[in-house]
Amino acid sequence: MEKVIIIRFGEIFLKGKNKKFFENLLEKNIKNALSIYDCIIEKSHNRFYVAGYNADIEDSIIETLKKVFGIHSVSPAVKMPTDISKVANIICDDLPYAKTFRVTVKRADKTINLTSTEIAGQIGGDILQLKPQMSVDLHNPELNINVDIRENKTSYIYYENIKCYEGMPVGSSGKGLLLLSGGIDSPVAGFRMAKRGMQINAIHFHSYPFTSIQAKEKVVELGGIISNYCGHFPLFVVPFTKIQQAIHQYCREDFMITVMRMIMVEISERIAIKQNCGALITGESLGQVASQTLESITVTNSRVKSLPVLRPLIDMDKTEIIKISKEIETFETSILPYEDCCTIFLPKNPIIKPKLSVAEAEYNKIVGLQELIDDAINNVEIIKIKNK
Repeated sequence: MEKVIIIRFGEIFLKGKNKKFFENLLEKNIKNALSIYDCIIEKSHNRFYVAGYNADIEDSIIETLKKVFGIHSVSPAVKMPTDISKVANIICDDLPYAKTFRVTVKRADKTINLTSTEIAGQIGGDILQLKPQMSVDLHNPELNINVDIRENKTSYIYYENIKCYEGMPVGSSGKGLLLLSGGIDSPVAGFRMAKRGMQINAIHFHSYPFTSIQAKEKVVELGGIISNYCGHFPLFVVPFTKIQQAIHQYCREDFMITVMRMIMVEISERIAIKQNCGALITGESLGQVASQTLESITVTNSRVKSLPVLRPLIDMDKTEIIKISKEIETFETSILPYEDCCTIFLPKNPIIKPKLSVAEAEYNKIVGLQELIDDAINNVEIIKIKNK
């Protein structure tokens, strides 16, 4: 008998002939996530198991596993050779306090000539003999005792089924470049695309000295938090000061944000292509601010020539986005009062419904813009983001 943690797959079950690819990738991601712990990862019949760990770190392992996309649920369990006559004794040796209980059995081992219900009844009767002060309640028990009898003559006893984020294993859906600001939305966008299996790289535009060193450090901090879900990734910090000064010098005030975003996605696409990313990812939500109206998004998209722009928050209210940011623990960092480059040179009345022809005319007013863009790309700082 030993303590283990059962790991159940999520959506992978639907992948048919490609299932093995997703299983292997999930196993790799689990091992990477748990590499800081002294434990063993085992696989058997559509399950992974964490074994060989010290019981003191069980809760920490479970918290880490909850952040690995592709996992449906986990359960701390006791592993034993299948012997129905001994299950009740093992349960009663370390039974959580409860007045009422129910036994639920899953029987994958079809060589046993009893149904799941019959096995549950036998185990329940044995428990009542050992714990006569308890009683059975099939509808609303204080304690649900689960016995999972597997094909390999091994059984698992557990009391909890801890839900995880599910989704797809990171790396199974290609790679995308996240436009990571210091705000609330973009970290949530990265989280949601990683949940769908996308490997994340990130890009940030920094306008020192108009934006502070603390503003960049804030973005690095946010990157570290979301890397707990999507793994290590590079952050490309683009020096954007000269470009913003040029926008301020040459463009109409109400079009400055529009032109700035046009240039940002143009630079992002060039870097994304160099890094073999198949998409850009933004935290835009339709109508949330002036730069996120349908017309503004259309203008921004005009500068992206060959990659899709993924907007996983496009239909979400701010309250929904904030709820997720709090859940994934990026919110408190996102609201730190350090300005990003989108907040400097901010016009009083930015254009809400820009026309593409006018936006392109404002873009083309900037003298030497392509040289400025090339210079910014050539001087990108690359920061390796690791788990917090």
